[in-house]
Parts: sequence; structure tokens; C-alpha cells
Amino acid sequence: MKFEPVTIKDIGKALGLSTSTVSRALRGSYEISAETKKLVLEYAEKINYRPNPIALSLKERRNHSLGIIVCEIANNFFSQAINGIESIAYNRGYHVIISQSHESYERESVILDHLASRSVDGLLISVSSETKDYEHFRQLYEKGLPIVFFDRIVNEINTHKVIADNFKGAFDATEHLIKNGCKKIAHITSAPYLSISVERLEGYKEALRKNGLEYDEKMVHYSYHGGMIYDEVEEALRKAFKQKQKPDGLFAAGDRITTACLQALKKLDKKIPDDIAVIGFTNTNMGEVFNPPLSVVRQPAFEIGQVATELLISMIESKRPVTEFESKTLQTELIIRESSVKVNNAKK
Repeated sequence: MKFEPVTIKDIGKALGLSTSTVSRALRGSYEISAETKKLVLEYAEKINYRPNPIALSLKERRNHSLGIIVCEIANNFFSQAINGIESIAYNRGYHVIISQSHESYERESVILDHLASRSVDGLLISVSSETKDYEHFRQLYEKGLPIVFFDRIVNEINTHKVIADNFKGAFDATEHLIKNGCKKIAHITSAPYLSISVERLEGYKEALRKNGLEYDEKMVHYSYHGGMIYDEVEEALRKAFKQKQKPDGLFAAGDRITTACLQALKKLDKKIPDDIAVIGFTNTNMGEVFNPPLSVVRQPAFEIGQVATELLISMIESKRPVTEFESKTLQTELIIRESSVKVNNAKK
């Protein structure tokens, strides 16, 4: 038997009322008497009537859906950020459509077109590591589609943005390694044009400068796919250890990059922290079970997702064009474990 949902026409026929009267009664219109409203509402409840969401979306010109584009859901940061997004979206009556770019500009562009064609009410975007041209975002944004960037942002587009304090997180991680005796600190990060890479590199540089250490660009290596291609990370570490001045510390500036570095160091037979002290910029919940336990800079991913969603929904539901935008920065947390503390320094 085919399922046939109850409509306001059915209610009107059963109660001997016009469709427009039923519709107004369900909306609580002042034009309808209290007695008629009570009659309609009680009958609607009795037959389990529910408004047609497609009809509502056409009427309101909204689908109550949000599009999300991230590089990879399996990335600990993004899985936690998505949980934050959903916690706000569903409470505000919105559904979410989650898509993964897998660090591909081409895939990101296709996803963007697809989500726009499905008439999502707005987009939450963290750009792919291959993305250098932002025209695909700009075109949709200028046509009126609300967009909020989070984590990996686009400074060239004037909209809301939500990030972690990447500069301070990187500064704290690098200074911690320095205070634990490291003099040559390798820095492996994502593509150089990503906002997170720029901010974390600046924090790394400032920690070196403040502590009287010279910045050596040969100590900085890039994983253009954010650690998703393991060979990029292994090759970066091989180059680092082939240099005359070998690194005694490593600051890995990303979730995937950090875990790939641990795998590569094991393959290269490097002992942590004896041969090289390691700290990662990662939201992994497994830090304590690594051997040795991993020191990390942790981002408030869940909160970033929540704040970004609140800002996006405020744009969607605004009765007037939004012309003033916020860039919000949330604080990171430095968690020290055994991987970044050399034994000789720990005894001091």
C-alpha cells in the first residue's frame, strides 16, 4: 500500500472548512476564531498531521539544510567540528549535508556546485590544501549564498570566519621544544598558501626569534596534501635527517601530518624523544596511548563548529542584508606528554 500523507485539504474536508481557513488556523492567525483554531489543532493532532517540509521550504524559500565541506571526516579535528556543527544545526531545525574534498580543488568545486544546486541555505567551508583560486566561492557568495569559513579560511572574501589561535598554538609548541633543549627544530606543515600553514609558521618563527635561535628555512617542509599522502611526509623527514644540521625536535602542524610523522620516524628507526622530541598540532584522542604518549596542541574543534554554525544561521535568518562580519579566534591548549620531553632535561 502506498503511503499517502495527510494534507490540509483532508482536514478541511473532514471538518467542513476551507483549505485557507485550516491553513490560517494551523499558523495561529488572528483572523481565525479561538474556537475554530482549537477544533483544527485538536483534529490535526488526532490524525498525526505534519506539515509538508517541501511545501514549507517553497513558501519560506528555505530548505533548512546546511552544506559542509571539509577535507576529510576521518581527520580528528573535522569529526569533532562536525559534531559541534550538528549540535547547533539540529537544535535550530536545520539538517546538514557533509561532503569531503579529500584535499582536491577539483572535487571541492564539484561539491560546491552540487550543494548549490540542491538549494542549501548556507555553507560551512574549510578549504582544501590544493585551493589557491577562490573564484568558485566568490561567485556563489556574491549571488547571495551565505558562506562561513572555519579553520582553513579565505581572507579575500568578506564574511564570517572562525579559527583556532594557530599563531599562539605554534608558538607554544615550538617554545616548549626549545625549553626542553631542542636547538634544531624541524617544522612539517601543510601547503604553504593555506591560512593555517601561514599562521602556524609565523608562530614557529616567533618562538625561535624570542629564544635567540636563527630561523632556517631548510628546517621547514611542506606536505601539500596535509599528510593524506604518507610518502610526502616520509620524504620530508628523510630530507631533514640528510642535512648537516640534523633536527633534534619536530613540530608537526596538522592532524594527519602528525600521525604520518610518527609512522615515518619509526620506519627511519628514530627514537622518540631520545633522537628527536615530537609535538603535534592534532585533536587525536589517542595521544596518551601512543608509545611514548604524544604531546599535542589541541584545538577547540567542537566549539569552532558551534560558533561557525551560529554565525551562518544568523546570516541565513537575518531580515536584512548582512554587511558586518566577525572573525573569531578560539584558544588552543598545550598538552605536554613524554614525546616532547627529553630524558636528560626531565631529570633536571
